[in-house]
Amino acid sequence: MIKIIIERRIMPGLEEEYEQAAREAMRWSLGARGFVGGETLVELGHSDRRLMITKWRDMRAWKEWYRSEERNRVMQRIWPLLTEDEVIRAYEPSY
Repeated sequence: MIKIIIERRIMPGLEEEYEQAAREAMRWSLGARGFVGGETLVELGHSDRRLMITKWRDMRAWKEWYRSEERNRVMQRIWPLLTEDEVIRAYEPSY
């Protein structure tokens, strides 16, 4: 199992629009093969900063979703709302 951490910064005033687009993206990922679960966090004191933590069966499942037409479609609504490129990091359990 791996975790994908996605950091995003939203343009001021567009937080509600972002939330709607992000919920749609999460709904689509629920149907992705290998998706286990996820959550979205707002940084305390910084309503423009979001952290998404998603769990995937393995890196292959994540890459399949990342390159999918479905993700590309929902990201078309999200990208214009960001002030900078999202930062994506992959983590695996430490043994």
